[in-house]
Amino acid sequence: MTTVTPGIRFHSGSLRVSAEDVHTTPLGYDRESVPAGAPLRLAPSAELVHRLSGCGEVVVDFEGKLGDTLLALSGVRAVLDWLRLRSVQVAVRAVGPYTRLVARTGLITQPQSTGPTGEQLVIGDRAGVEAQGLTAAVNLVLDPAAPPCWSTDGRAHPDLPARHYLALERRLGTHLPATAPFAPTLATRPAPLPEELRAAGWLGDLNVAAITATSWPERKDYTAQRFITLTEHIAEARRTQARLLLIGGNPGGGVRIAAEAPGRHVRVLHLDGVSADHLADLFPHCHLVVGNDTGLTHLAAMARGGEGNGPPVVGLYARHSHSKWRTGLPNHHAVATNLSDRMHQGDLCPVRDAITQDTGVHMEVFPPAALAQVVLDLLAGERL
Repeated sequence: MTTVTPGIRFHSGSLRVSAEDVHTTPLGYDRESVPAGAPLRLAPSAELVHRLSGCGEVVVDFEGKLGDTLLALSGVRAVLDWLRLRSVQVAVRAVGPYTRLVARTGLITQPQSTGPTGEQLVIGDRAGVEAQGLTAAVNLVLDPAAPPCWSTDGRAHPDLPARHYLALERRLGTHLPATAPFAPTLATRPAPLPEELRAAGWLGDLNVAAITATSWPERKDYTAQRFITLTEHIAEARRTQARLLLIGGNPGGGVRIAAEAPGRHVRVLHLDGVSADHLADLFPHCHLVVGNDTGLTHLAAMARGGEGNGPPVVGLYARHSHSKWRTGLPNHHAVATNLSDRMHQGDLCPVRDAITQDTGVHMEVFPPAALAQVVLDLLAGERL
């Protein structure tokens, strides 16, 4: 943790959080001392184990927010890891609006040609489980508000992917094979969008992607102008021309792409309404991604190029915990206010815990000049 400017700090994605520094719930066993696949000293959920053991098909269905979905995919990973350890043969398929993204994780297997034999498991958010009619032998709801910040071996595991994975490990009573970071990554593929942008000169020597899309613009929109100013500072310091890709939401008229040249060192391309699936192919081609704590920022952190590489991603956290609402991946960093730090330290949530809003904490508290220095250090490899 380093101070960016008074009241604002940088948190590296590779930083280990000590269990002594935050409020946690003990996992109940020293994870490092238990071999993978071995039973835990905690009793498993007998009913859950019984029902999962008879499963022949796993249906993954998330219907809610993109960010919640991406951070919950580690829960799907946990269940499939357990089934493999128990040699339970299942077909796995994804349905719903995020089918293509889930398929990128490598968790999905093709259905058996003869059809699954055994009971059905549905795993997803509450809307996804209910969409399947509640007829499965077992339904698992991955609620972001449910799992606490676990601690074991002197280490806290505050990010949501770790919370989901370890919560299911405890319930299933077996040390599952994954280690931190628990979030699966998203494979990319050759795709038209990055190739077209490269041909048009938008993926050159220094290109930055900035996330302006958010479901809570009055609280989480850093604004296009601040991102432009940020990129101007970066380009001036590096004495180069920069290309800024402003990633916006759906304006209601489908995809909209428009270019402008608002500054001396920056050209801007507005990409509004581009699907998350297409953006997953674009982000690994960027040198940097900056955004609020929203789903597309998480997507950028999880997206990987053909060589397994991903760009540094910086999330801006004004009110919510910077540790919980991250992927836990080493390239996913945070710049956070004192309020966000307190939410992190106490494992609190302004929404879940009905904490009175601090009306003075908005996205303008992050000065573009100070953020530029953070980014310059990251690009130089000095903050990793």
